[in-house]
Amino acid sequence: MDPITHSLAGATIANLGFKRTAALLVILLSAVAPDFDYVTRLWGADVFLRYHRGITHGVLALLVVPTIIGLIAGYRKGFFYYFFIAFLSYAVHLFMDLTTQYGTRILSPLDWELYSLDLMFIIDPYITIGLLLSVILCSVNKKKATLIAVTTVFLVITYTGGRYYLHGKTKEFLKERLEAHTYKLCPLPNDFLRWWFVVRSGNEFKVGSADLFTKRICVHETYKMHNNNPFIEMSKKERAVRNFLYFAKYPYVEIKSSDKMTTVIWRELSFTIRPEDHFVAKVYFDKEGKIITSYFTF
Repeated sequence: MDPITHSLAGATIANLGFKRTAALLVILLSAVAPDFDYVTRLWGADVFLRYHRGITHGVLALLVVPTIIGLIAGYRKGFFYYFFIAFLSYAVHLFMDLTTQYGTRILSPLDWELYSLDLMFIIDPYITIGLLLSVILCSVNKKKATLIAVTTVFLVITYTGGRYYLHGKTKEFLKERLEAHTYKLCPLPNDFLRWWFVVRSGNEFKVGSADLFTKRICVHETYKMHNNNPFIEMSKKERAVRNFLYFAKYPYVEIKSSDKMTTVIWRELSFTIRPEDHFVAKVYFDKEGKIITSYFTF
């Protein structure tokens, strides 16, 4: 999720009753600390794609960073107190990211696989607005701040559980209607009963939407994999494509040719919800087969 939502989650944790000196600062710092890897954006969008939600979002960082924060904040006394609230805030950040479609390398550096529960869109306004309202209410009514914060946590957990249930029911429904050996369901923005899907059978992918309310399956596109083109192999040597393939779970490649150039386009099918170019890597070749340029775009 976005840094604003993580900051609001940190403020909500602080309102649970952690009142010691520097507790709020420690909680807010820990709540956003995993996203310090945003610095990789300076080296390009494809580098950010590869390293964002990597080592700073793994189990090693979950132990190391709160320990460092605990030592700094509680160097005289209270190490375990500050370690605990830092660990809690850091862990909440990782779990919130794990629920999104983007996912996180939660087991890094032991395992660099990108895991995702696919319950929330990358930005979920219901959680963000709910947390914001909670923080405002706590600041207005400080006597009942703990009760408000506890209620907020309960509602967020209930909301997440509800989406988990709907995700499971929609996947069961999809399996009944479409025969395949791989199924992936992704959340749609501001929707609860309609989900985006990617299914694979052999070298064929289908993407579309599954509506639990109307009991309808709508296949938007069917893609067949063709990886035997020399331009495809050459494109894989480009940094933008290498980083894209490191991230992508359901990559699809297509080739467009004209008299002047050939374009190799890599797409992540789980992000084809919007028709524009999102999570796409492109490599341009001239008519002699030499690479002109390449880039990745979110």
